[in-house]
Amino acid sequence: MHEDTLKNFLGFTASISTILQFLTGALVCQKVVTNKSTGDQSALPFVCGCLSTSLWLRYGFFIKDTSIILVNSIGAALFFGYVITFALYSIRKFFQGVVCRQVSGCALTLTFILIYIQNVASPPIAQRHLGLICTLMTILFFGAPLVSLMHVLKVRSTESLPFPIILSSFLVSAQWMVYGVLLGDPYVQIPNFLGCVLTGFQLCLFYCFAQGSKGYSSELI
Repeated sequence: MHEDTLKNFLGFTASISTILQFLTGALVCQKVVTNKSTGDQSALPFVCGCLSTSLWLRYGFFIKDTSIILVNSIGAALFFGYVITFALYSIRKFFQGVVCRQVSGCALTLTFILIYIQNVASPPIAQRHLGLICTLMTILFFGAPLVSLMHVLKVRSTESLPFPIILSSFLVSAQWMVYGVLLGDPYVQIPNFLGCVLTGFQLCLFYCFAQGSKGYSSELI
């Protein structure tokens, strides 16, 4: 009974933390709106977040889990808003083209996956395949900020990395990883363990290049 109580507690707190994590994107968008430019920041973390939450939302409907449906409904709506914000403030044509290609790729990928899942004959197979796809999308979401890694290493500054999202991703993935261990569910354990590793590495970059990123970090905290 004690273990069940702990599972329920972790499930509840992880859900709340996940919603709060989604809301940290508003800090990044606030900086974009204030500066009236996206600067060197990439929209890919938000595009990946939109795709990931949309797929988990479909998975939630598939298994009829209210918590997954609620969390990812909120997440999908927020990330869609963040992507729109980046598109509106991408004043440079080249970057705007990149955002459009990323959004188009996200929409095509989501459509293809949903059509595929809908036409799989066996529900258990469809559930397993969708679970694996959601796992891959979650890992992609955690690693998306690394798209700016070469730029970060070159300029020795983490200005292009969204610190609030990375920090909250680390905390949330740690919670879900522990929850997955208690459940004995590898689909929950593995992506969140990798999420801890990826986001932990990104946080180390903020420590390594603290001097070059000092001004940016203080603006976001």
